[in-house]
Amino acid sequence: MAGHVEDRWWREKTDEAGEVVLNAKGKPVREKTDLYGKGMRYRVRYYVSRKERSSSFPDGKLRRAQAFLAKVQTDALTGTYVDPDAGKVRLRTYVGQYLKGQSENYATQRRYKSMLENMVFGYFDDPFLADITHDEVRNWLEWMRDKGGKRVMSATYRGQLFDMLSAILNAAVEEGLITVNPCKARSIKRPKVERRKIVPWPEEKMWAIRAALPEIYRIAIPLGAGLGLRQMELLAQSPEDIDRDRGEVNVVRQIKWIDKAPVFAPPKGGKPRVVPIGEGVLAAVDEHMATFEPVTVTLPWLTPGGAPETVRLLINKAADGRQRYNAGVRARLWSGDGFHTGVWRPAFTRAGLAYMKQWDGMHALRHLFASLMLEQGVSIKELSEYLGHHDPAFTLRIYTHMMPSSHQRARLASDKVFKVPTLANAA
Repeated sequence: MAGHVEDRWWREKTDEAGEVVLNAKGKPVREKTDLYGKGMRYRVRYYVSRKERSSSFPDGKLRRAQAFLAKVQTDALTGTYVDPDAGKVRLRTYVGQYLKGQSENYATQRRYKSMLENMVFGYFDDPFLADITHDEVRNWLEWMRDKGGKRVMSATYRGQLFDMLSAILNAAVEEGLITVNPCKARSIKRPKVERRKIVPWPEEKMWAIRAALPEIYRIAIPLGAGLGLRQMELLAQSPEDIDRDRGEVNVVRQIKWIDKAPVFAPPKGGKPRVVPIGEGVLAAVDEHMATFEPVTVTLPWLTPGGAPETVRLLINKAADGRQRYNAGVRARLWSGDGFHTGVWRPAFTRAGLAYMKQWDGMHALRHLFASLMLEQGVSIKELSEYLGHHDPAFTLRIYTHMMPSSHQRARLASDKVFKVPTLANAA
């Protein structure tokens, strides 16, 4: 790459013929230019893709200017050069392009945009990519943690936002718009999630909550604790999803609410799965259907404008005997928050139990399911598949403390052969 450092304050003196004037030692005589003492003294001029670029440096910084030119030339040779003007792309503009290459799931796209709008653009506004510095990222993390002097977001949520911004800036680096991702600096740490050991409910608590639920919603207990379904999978469960011959349940959908409109969607992660169903859970389903007729619901698939899909659902909101004023499909379907506040939490009050936010959400049924499976010797790999986790290692991190001790299993194995009465008789 061609380039040179230009001194804007001094130049070589020339005579009337345009020849350079030399001194007694044969070196060029220098004279002040009209710009002497004004603005930046040194200008580095270089060419990239046949286009001239320049960068200016103040008086006394000649070596810095020379070092800059050397680095630009080296970066051009090694293919790591980034045009300083490339980073003059607005964050909001780049995010709009970036999201086009992400999840095709409409609900996920809406969630990304909402998170970015509130917690990224809410702080950064709309800077150029090149202006997002390490200090700005640190200040943003502090703003999220202590916004308004209060802890308004969990470390898990802040970690998701940090990962999202880091992924966006990583993409900008890969596309040659910026040289480094400030989120990757060693001095910047991802929000640390405090992982608490999950304590599964005792079975007595499960039965107490079941008894306290309105009869029409008691089926939620065996669907959650007996099949490990998530809340919105549970509310989208159909009797047609049960394969009675094979003793299996096909978990193929959940309900999502997008802009206050419900849609059917694949389970979390877009991954349908098969879960064994025991005789007790099957009997509970049959008992429920003998009393409450499944409700037929037609919803669009994936997006509010998606292809309609008609399904019979086990849980019918409209048949619970409560007077409501909403009509249509919303009268027959619960949202996640609506079911939690209108059905789930009141059951704790009726059961005389204190509700603990971190332990007593409907996810507690999945944790109980996991503990029961591990207790019966189900492997982590199988449990991961039943729960619909993306990776058995993730399942292991959550539930490893629930696994029976290897010492305990070894003792039980030994006791099957070497029992005390057997040894006594042998003597």
